[in-house]
Amino acid sequence: MEKPKKDKALPPPMCTLSEIMEKLKEKDLYNEFKFTETEEMQAFGKNYKPNHLKIIKTYRFEGMSDPGDNTILYLLEDQDGNTGFILDVYGSDSNYGLAFDEFIKAIPIDEQTD
Repeated sequence: MEKPKKDKALPPPMCTLSEIMEKLKEKDLYNEFKFTETEEMQAFGKNYKPNHLKIIKTYRFEGMSDPGDNTILYLLEDQDGNTGFILDVYGSDSNYGLAFDEFIKAIPIDEQTD
């Protein structure tokens, strides 16, 4: 049986993080990827290497009152078409460290337009 198609129209730029997260929920794209201790991404009951994923959109957010409050949301898609996200701070204070930075850099980018 074929899975129903999801509306993958992406939220517009210049939104707040909470607005983007709400749009992802509305479009049934609210699936969080986690970076594991074994330096893989995990979601949908699977573990992924960078070549199993692609970055389809990035959203950057800067804090209004604190320029150090910088967050990035990566919207990722796996080889089966499953879409989800992972959040990180950007700059020198990454949540996950150098291994995560290298993992993200190795994921192919296929940015989709809104």
